[in-house]
Amino acid sequence: MAETSRPLDVFVIAGEESGDQLGAQLMDALSKLTPGGARFRGVGGPRMATRGLASRFPMSEIALFGITSIIAHIPTILRRVRETVEALNANPPDVLVLIDCPGFNRRVGRAIRKIRPDIPTVFYVSPTVWAWRPRRAKEMRAYVDHLLALLPFEPAIHARLGGPPTTYVGHPISERIADIRPNAAEQARRTAAPPRVLVLPGSRRLEIQRLSPLFAGTLAKVQDMLGPMDLVLPAVPHLRGLIDQTIADWPVKPRVVDTEAEKFEAFRTARAALACSGTVTLELAVAGIPQVVAYRTGWLEAQIARRLITAETAVLANLVLGESVVPEFLQEYGSVETVAPALAAVIADTPERRSQLDAFARLDAIMAFDGEDPSLRAAKVVLETIEARRPAGAGRAAA
Repeated sequence: MAETSRPLDVFVIAGEESGDQLGAQLMDALSKLTPGGARFRGVGGPRMATRGLASRFPMSEIALFGITSIIAHIPTILRRVRETVEALNANPPDVLVLIDCPGFNRRVGRAIRKIRPDIPTVFYVSPTVWAWRPRRAKEMRAYVDHLLALLPFEPAIHARLGGPPTTYVGHPISERIADIRPNAAEQARRTAAPPRVLVLPGSRRLEIQRLSPLFAGTLAKVQDMLGPMDLVLPAVPHLRGLIDQTIADWPVKPRVVDTEAEKFEAFRTARAALACSGTVTLELAVAGIPQVVAYRTGWLEAQIARRLITAETAVLANLVLGESVVPEFLQEYGSVETVAPALAAVIADTPERRSQLDAFARLDAIMAFDGEDPSLRAAKVVLETIEARRPAGAGRAAA
């Protein structure tokens, strides 16, 4: 008698806004590729909820940033780790997918591997072993069966460092190229006056608060240098209130938008950007928007980072391109006097602006944007990992 298909049981954990996006797209792809469909449980955000995930607890409880914030929430983190491991042990899934959030997911992965080594485990998004704490690569091999990388240089790095088997599946930006690149009319807006400039102070509360004085002063000085600008600040919806409060005293105020459609429209028409370091720098580069990057963290975090970080740049676009084409101003090196002239240079028609545009034109080839969607590639690797870990002759039991 033929085996009756049942839904694939996927336990997935995402701990940040970007992880929620990756998780939702992966859920769609797994549901599409699995004959019996898939059911999902675990931890996620609003996008994953729309695909049927009932999060075991709010994703925000593990979406922590900065050493002091993590230390303050250690009891909550450890309790949630324990609860998650207990749930996995009581009802083992067909596969465990850990999406980013390495601080939390590393603890879950290591703990469950000790008591349930039969659960296939896939880690989605490589920790930044190429920037700091390279030993994490080898440590992951003990509890991760396969690592899904977003950046093209990461598989070679994990191979060199003794990490788990790693596949470059592509960056989710490739699924949004049409949303962020301009048509002819939008390209014309990029060259029109007043210049539209994106203001991107980060997607975390502490980032926004720490960068606010620098961004406010920089934009005011650039306006003095170049004249009026059309400033647009795409906000994460749940931080809209904080952003409105933060910019209330800025001498030059950006227009705040908080929908995805408004963000994409701003990307397609912007001439330049002032951005916080992070994934957005690569998104801007793919969109063809010259940029200046600034970043500030707490004093303690900065002292630790200076001793541990091995990468020559904190700008993701620079790392992928293999050259420091985007200027970055970190910690005390970021001041109005240093950042404002750099931003003015990429707004005006200058060699600095043209250099960035020339470099960004190479990204399609570097990141292999002409292939399958990353979520589909990732889903295929997840399914292959399940098969590779399944005992010979075994199949998923009928429901």
